[in-house]
Amino acid sequence: MRYIRQLASILILLVCGCAEPQPSESSATNKDQNSVKLALNWYPEAEHGGYFAADELDHFDAAGLDVEIIHGRPGVSRLIMQELATGRIDFVISSADQVVEQRARGLPIVALLAPVQKSPRCIMVHAASGFTSLEDLANVELAVSETRPFALWMKKQLPLKDVTVVPFNGLVGEFLAKPNFAQQAYVFSEPFIAQEQGSDPAVLMLSDIGYNPYASVLVTSEDVLKNQPDLASGMVNASRLGWAAYLDTPDTTNGRLHQENADMSLAALAYGATALQKLCQTEDNAPLGSMTADRWQQLIDQLVEIDIIEPNSVQSHDCFRVLP
Repeated sequence: MRYIRQLASILILLVCGCAEPQPSESSATNKDQNSVKLALNWYPEAEHGGYFAADELDHFDAAGLDVEIIHGRPGVSRLIMQELATGRIDFVISSADQVVEQRARGLPIVALLAPVQKSPRCIMVHAASGFTSLEDLANVELAVSETRPFALWMKKQLPLKDVTVVPFNGLVGEFLAKPNFAQQAYVFSEPFIAQEQGSDPAVLMLSDIGYNPYASVLVTSEDVLKNQPDLASGMVNASRLGWAAYLDTPDTTNGRLHQENADMSLAALAYGATALQKLCQTEDNAPLGSMTADRWQQLIDQLVEIDIIEPNSVQSHDCFRVLP
């Protein structure tokens, strides 16, 4: 479950019109020592496990990186992209559709690693409903953030017969109380909470209807790639090692994640780590975190189709880099 809890401060602008914070003298010194700021798109959860493993298991240290992991919170995804583009943050964790959307808006950002190959986005339904595919959805309330790309794709691709779309509040209370209710979820999160509270969740994956952006993507700026290529390569290689370790033996890192975000129990994190095993598998035995131009182009075409971006506003080869 995506809990709302203030955990840690993040160096971003929260209110439009506020004066921009200036880097301190100590932060400038840290830059010379390969000090790195990595901003998360949400509170620490299993979806960030590989990055925390890289820190916990000293892969960042071995690459000469002193990485500060900054917690996210609701509504932070677009803001951290802006902070990345302006150089206040060196790397962020985001999703591929966010990368495409923000590049279309002119932000010079680039994806470097995509550990989660299959989108964890799903619709959680009651097993008793008998729904086995998203095309089956009918005669239910459906709680989604309806302006998000995945929701717009659903509306375009599915019949949604007698489906009443209602706002998504981030909780599972209505799902627990209503048998004719479905909601957006992440496969490694909300289903565990619902099951733990005695419900009968089943999941229908958005990737099954073709909407499958990479997730937990490591993103940097074109400026970092141009002026600090060794830093970018070191971050990618250390993160890849961290993800391999997390997927193999997550327990130690889950302890760290629980310490950083007490709302995520060890049981929930273990459930999430197990769910990630399949989501992180690459096609054709490609290296962990690999990306292809075809996948990026498919996503671009989809965002054009649902009017999120303008045609020809983004080129697939500009969205990502393969680093040595």
